[in-house]
Amino acid sequence: MADAEVATKSPESDALEDIPVAEFTPPPSKTIDSSSTSAAAPTPALCDNCTSDRPTPAGQKSTGEIIKLNDVDVYVSKPADYPHTSAKLLLLLTGGTGLHSVNNQIQADRFAQDGGFVVVMPDLFEGDPAPNSATALSPDELPGTGASTGSTAPTSSFLEIFKIKAAETAKSFLIDMWLARHTEDKIMPILKKVLEGVRDEFADAVAYGDGIYAAGYCIGGRYVLLLAREETHAPRKTSISERLGGITLPWAHKPAAPAVAPTDLSSSGESAQSGDDLEANRQNKTSGPWIKAGAIAHATLVSKEDFKGLKVPITMVSVENDPVFPDEVRMAGEDYMSKNNVEHEVQVYPGVPHGFAVVGEYEDAHIKEAQATAFEQMLKWLAGH
Repeated sequence: MADAEVATKSPESDALEDIPVAEFTPPPSKTIDSSSTSAAAPTPALCDNCTSDRPTPAGQKSTGEIIKLNDVDVYVSKPADYPHTSAKLLLLLTGGTGLHSVNNQIQADRFAQDGGFVVVMPDLFEGDPAPNSATALSPDELPGTGASTGSTAPTSSFLEIFKIKAAETAKSFLIDMWLARHTEDKIMPILKKVLEGVRDEFADAVAYGDGIYAAGYCIGGRYVLLLAREETHAPRKTSISERLGGITLPWAHKPAAPAVAPTDLSSSGESAQSGDDLEANRQNKTSGPWIKAGAIAHATLVSKEDFKGLKVPITMVSVENDPVFPDEVRMAGEDYMSKNNVEHEVQVYPGVPHGFAVVGEYEDAHIKEAQATAFEQMLKWLAGH
C-alpha cells in the first residue's frame, strides 16, 4: 500500500484489510510483551487471581453456614465432632473474592476438617467483592486472549489491541474505585467487631487455643500482619480551649509543659500527677497483637511498614517474582523479623501464579502439588503454635 493511501484511510479500514502480519509487527523496541510491560509499569495493587476464582474442584461444595456475628456476616465452619471435642479458633481472611466465594468457603472447611479449627471467615468487604474480568469485559470476549490461562498474546489487529487495552483500563479503574471503598480504616473496625464476637460466641475455642489464630490470603494476608502487630498510641491531652468548645483563652498560646510519664502507673508515682496528666499517660499504651499466630499466603497491598511491630509467629507462603508482593518488600519483612527475634518461616514457591494457594482447580500438576504443600505449611504452623 502506498504511503499516500495509508494517510487517507482510517485505522478501522487498515484493521479490516487483509494485510500480511509483518506489516503490523512493531519494531523490537516496541514489541508487546507482558514481561517487559510489567517491568516498566508500576507495581499492580491486585491481579486477576486476587479478584477472580479458579474453577471449583469437581464434586466439592461448602459445608458451613453464614451467620451474623456482632452485626457482621461471617462464614462459620466447625469440625464434625465439635463441641464434644475441643477446638481452637481460626480467623480466615479472604482475598477480593470475599465471603460468598465457594472456593473461599471450601478453604475454610478444609481448615476445619483437616486442622480441627473452628473457622470464622468474616465479610471484610460488606457484600461488595472486588470487580473481576467479567465486570469490564469477559476474557472470552477479548480477541487474541487465552481465557484458560489469562495470557494475552500479541495481535496484529489495531482494533483487537484497542479492545484489550480498553478492557484493562476499565478494570483498573473499577479496582481503584473498589480499593478506595475498602481501606484499612473501613476493614479494621470490622475485624475488631468480629474479634469481640468470637470471644463471646466461641469463648471455649478461644480459651482452648489460649488466643485467636489467623490465616489470610491475598488482601487478607496483609490484615493478618496488622493483627499480629503491637502498636503504641501516643498520648494526647485535650486543651482547655477544646473543652470549652474552641474558645481561645489569653494564655492559650503558651506551650504546655510536657507530662512526665511514670515508669509504672500502678506505683505511688501515680498519685503525684494531676488528673489531666494521669489521663494522658493512661492513653500512652500499647494495643495488640490481637492474634496468637498467623499464616499468610501471597499477600497483597503490603508495605515494608506493615511488618513493624510484629510480635507473633508468622509463616509466609510466597510466589517467586510476584509483582503484587515484590521480593523487595518480602525480604525487608524477613529482615525485620530476624532482627527483632520474631519467630517466622518463609517458603518461596517457583513456577506458580499469585493466588495459587487458594482452593481452585488447576490443570498443571506442579501448581496442584504446590497448592497442597502450601496448605500443609500453613496448617502445620498454626497447629504447632
